[in-house]
Amino acid sequence: MNAPALSPMIAPGIENRDPKRVLAVRPSRLNGIVTVSGAKNSVLRLLAASLLTGERVTLDNYPEGLLDAQVHVGMLEVLGKRCTVDGGMLTIEEVSKPASDLVWEGRSIRNTLLILGALVARTGAGSVPLPGGCDLGGRGYDLHELVLTRLGARVYGKDGRLYAEAPEGLRGAEIVLPLRSTGATENALLAASLARGTTRLWNPHIRPEILDLCDFLRAMGATITVHGQESIEITGADALNGVSRRVMPDNMEAMTWLVGSVISGGDVEIRDFPFEDLEVPLIFLRESGAKIFREGSTAIVRSGRPYPVEISTGPYPGINSDMQPLFAALGACARGASRIVDLRFAGRYAYLEQFAKMGVGSFVKDGTAHIEGTQSLRGASVVALDLRAGAALALLGLRAEGETQIADAWQIERGYDKFIDKARALQADMNYFDR
Repeated sequence: MNAPALSPMIAPGIENRDPKRVLAVRPSRLNGIVTVSGAKNSVLRLLAASLLTGERVTLDNYPEGLLDAQVHVGMLEVLGKRCTVDGGMLTIEEVSKPASDLVWEGRSIRNTLLILGALVARTGAGSVPLPGGCDLGGRGYDLHELVLTRLGARVYGKDGRLYAEAPEGLRGAEIVLPLRSTGATENALLAASLARGTTRLWNPHIRPEILDLCDFLRAMGATITVHGQESIEITGADALNGVSRRVMPDNMEAMTWLVGSVISGGDVEIRDFPFEDLEVPLIFLRESGAKIFREGSTAIVRSGRPYPVEISTGPYPGINSDMQPLFAALGACARGASRIVDLRFAGRYAYLEQFAKMGVGSFVKDGTAHIEGTQSLRGASVVALDLRAGAALALLGLRAEGETQIADAWQIERGYDKFIDKARALQADMNYFDR
């Protein structure tokens, strides 16, 4: 039976991808207090997990301003869920059991791959639009296909959609990931939670959002044991129950306000700061001139002079690939040359062409980005190629002379809850306009 047609819960006017809508940023210092919202890289996974149960799921600290979260909620609603937000809490209730096919005409997101895993686990079949999200190079779905195939599903693509079929249900299996993949690890956790028997996932990517998803699924009734970076053991349940959970704070948002404070020479207090999740990045930030103090769960960032950085991305607890555009922005404002190596997404340096329009010299050689810091940043018309690159450009705009105009700035709102509202509350001179 198909789910009833429900109106996606997307705020009017927010899901606007018109390139004429531009974010203007003028020189300013970040000063004041900001509270970190619920994490994009966690909440999307929890939303997908809600498809595994017919019972109520509630998420506190829900970042309702995230465009990707709004799109995902819209997908849940066309699959038969009723979603309501009240006072920062999202309540998900099932109107009818999800259909196997996600019929969605709007913008796709990469989390459709996790929806596919959840659908085939619960209904025995699933189909979703091929995923969207940030174009970072080398982001296929082969590892997701590997996971679902090992669990007994037949997976194939056709006419812009991805299908998975397991009419007799999924069954536990030994799965070896050839590389540490966050998405494949998450899909294995979701699908195996309703598979018959025990699944052992070798070479998983263990990071805070993964551990949070494990806790979420345990609370729903799955049996999950994490053996460090070596493996995860999942024993599936016949059915999963509802759950209430607080969404963990967003470490990428916390990093953004921290780097923005250093770049702009401001003083910012960042509340609900996830210190334990950012131990290694904080070491590099302190060594690059950031003055960071801790008071409970609040980070106090005082004006500091940025020095060059030398980093390589890697699995947790190292520096995540998402963070490297922020480190690049820091290096662009430093006195001297910085070097960045992205070991996961080698094609993620495209934003340096946008940095160049603002006066930042750089080149890429043998997979390493070399960035020459400058004290003479200038405002320019640039494009947000993905959400983290867009945030990095906005931070550079705080330091540049004149006005920086960022096209496709909707990308930033995909991953930051109320980004411009929070920035302006920190005294940033930013506003949207239609070109």
